[in-house]
Amino acid sequence: MKICVIGTGYVGLVTGTCLAETGNTVICVDNDKSKILSLKNGVIPIYEPELEEFVKKNIKEKRLTFTTDIQEGVNPSQIIFICVSTPPRADGSADLSFVENVARSIALYMNEYKIIIDKSTVPVETGQRVEETIKRQLKDKNIEFDVVSNPEFLREGSAIHDSMKPDRIVIGVSSQKAADILTRLYEPFQAKIIITNIKSAEIIKHASNSFLATKISFINEVSRICELSGANIEEVALGMGLDPRIGRQFLQTGIGYGGSCFPKDVSAFIKISEELGYDFKILKAVEKVNAEQIEFFIKKIEKTLWIIKDKKITVWGLAFKPDTDDMRNAPSIQIIEALVKDGAEIHAYDPVAMEKARSVLPEDVVFHDDIYSSLQGSEALVIATEWEDFKNADLDRVMALMEQPIVVDGRNIFDPSLMKEKGFMYTSIGR
Repeated sequence: MKICVIGTGYVGLVTGTCLAETGNTVICVDNDKSKILSLKNGVIPIYEPELEEFVKKNIKEKRLTFTTDIQEGVNPSQIIFICVSTPPRADGSADLSFVENVARSIALYMNEYKIIIDKSTVPVETGQRVEETIKRQLKDKNIEFDVVSNPEFLREGSAIHDSMKPDRIVIGVSSQKAADILTRLYEPFQAKIIITNIKSAEIIKHASNSFLATKISFINEVSRICELSGANIEEVALGMGLDPRIGRQFLQTGIGYGGSCFPKDVSAFIKISEELGYDFKILKAVEKVNAEQIEFFIKKIEKTLWIIKDKKITVWGLAFKPDTDDMRNAPSIQIIEALVKDGAEIHAYDPVAMEKARSVLPEDVVFHDDIYSSLQGSEALVIATEWEDFKNADLDRVMALMEQPIVVDGRNIFDPSLMKEKGFMYTSIGR
């Protein structure tokens, strides 16, 4: 099929690339000229395992192209994905101005039947608004089209796997014609396809992310009880997670969720509910707990070290999660800002996120090119992201490099008994 993907951010680039990988002809459109030029040359603006390999392969096989000309993408394509940003406003609602502008542009260049798909995470009733926008723009033109909600469920760090082997595909439609075409489009992915109405599909996305965020905040609260009572949160989480009604995923305690999805989607779902006349009390608590968890961890560092001023502190992990360079809402930002405010000298290392981190962290943070150079003379090591490199670190070498063997682990990546045996003063979460 001939497909146009508008927006080459995280969702758009991965979606377009994976649809090309299954044999479709895909044109990706973006108004950022420098980004499009880079993509044409196979230079990927984000770090995501396997993505660069897939992009280069499909460019070479002429199934994937990039342009800044939206007409060039819309005209020949039967299916058009809207994958633009929906950033949060100050009140927590989603800014849909990019979606509206794209809808207007699509209508301007429509010449025959099209399926317009909202892939971006959008509030309920957005599909209806997109349809109304296109109809107004078309005016008297007699061109048939369908608007569809097809939310993405990609996890940064495993987005290619999640796209090629999804656990479900949700298609919110109002016509059988669009449902049949999209069912054929997604056949190669061999996944469970759920056909719903458009509003149900829109809510499925927000409800899914909000529920996962709720699990994270819940287990972080339980970790506080474990610390106060002397229980071990990892044993508690294991005992809970083996119940199939609960599940083990997202019961890993730590310093809270970050990234571009959970904070934005939880906030937006609260706002959507308010606009519909409902007070979503649980989600408000989820937000509050998440914010307090980072503050709790900062206080744990301060309590462990007593005096922060003039101490050299190493921070391992800057991205909000491993296997990505995404710094959006990364807990490391708030942690490092607090330590710098207290007068600490911060040395930092992350396997892939340091370039992006430079633009959002205090300018006096010292960045290192490898895991061990960051530790030389350090009086404390703070773990902010659970990269495999850190889990597999040579602890004897870590001990030898540090001025003081203090480790404050925000991700529980080390075994407390082993750390004690090695001679570290080790503090973690809920253990």
